[in-house]
Amino acid sequence: MDRNTRELLSRAFRFAVDAHADQTRKGNDIPYVSHLLQVSGLVLTHGGSVELAAVALLHDTVEDCAGVSVAGLAEVFGASIADRVANLTDLLPGQDPSEKGQWLDRKRHYLSNLGKADAGTRLVAACDKLDNLRALIADIEEYGVETLGRFTGSPLQTRWYYEEVRELIASDVPAPLLREIDRLLAALERAVPGNPAPAG
Repeated sequence: MDRNTRELLSRAFRFAVDAHADQTRKGNDIPYVSHLLQVSGLVLTHGGSVELAAVALLHDTVEDCAGVSVAGLAEVFGASIADRVANLTDLLPGQDPSEKGQWLDRKRHYLSNLGKADAGTRLVAACDKLDNLRALIADIEEYGVETLGRFTGSPLQTRWYYEEVRELIASDVPAPLLREIDRLLAALERAVPGNPAPAG
């Protein structure tokens, strides 16, 4: 890793830590930055570039952090990183983190963006969803399926969303990564059986 890539990763990490500040993961007191570090590490583990690892660190800043915009990210990190973060953001146009729209509308918007994204962006999305699924299945095993009640979407909607993402990223991610996602999705299907239609 040369000096420029080290500096990029350092700047992205500092920016993400400052932006997410004292945020925690949903339903517990684990610092949110732990998720960002996990996703960034997974991107590098599965062959992604340092630029994609930086995107992983920044991927939730526009969606979850007041005062962060795609234009602002472009000024600091350049258009390539900012555009990728935009494609990984489920806010609808004109919304900000304090005024998020309906869950289903946001997730459909995310899926639409992901469907048009490049392979690198889809790798970041896959690593993001893998880390989320690991935490979700661990919580189900520890506390029961009732733990899904902390999410805005219903359990079946949550399953539908992850399965839709899986279909979009399947052709662009390494086989070991996809296998783990599939294993976790099978566990989610066992915990939440039925038709995962997105109605609601």
